[in-house]
Amino acid sequence: QVQLLESGGGLVQPGGSLRLSCAASGTLITKMGWYRQAPGKSRELVAIKTNGGSVNYADSVKGRFTISRDYAKNTVDLQMNSVKPEDTAIYYCYAFRLVGSRDFWGQGTQVTVSS
Repeated sequence: QVQLLESGGGLVQPGGSLRLSCAASGTLITKMGWYRQAPGKSRELVAIKTNGGSVNYADSVKGRFTISRDYAKNTVDLQMNSVKPEDTAIYYCYAFRLVGSRDFWGQGTQVTVSS
């Protein structure tokens, strides 16, 4: 079974930077990434990276956020630059295990962008 633990959330001013980290315990993970959910909004993809190196970003974060993975350690980071108030959300670490085609989610970490 895969367990995900996020860290790095907090309060940041508009235009600032924040780095989120997630560590996965488990094996056979083929994708890792980040989703977010703002108050009153649906959960949306932020960024995801496959074991083959393919990366997918939400249009709203392209050019500002960067996802990185350490495949050996089963970690994924999200470098958030030039943050905006609309980036405020709970950010959830995500992992996909090919065997069983199963999704795994972290508990979430709050990111608040405010001056």
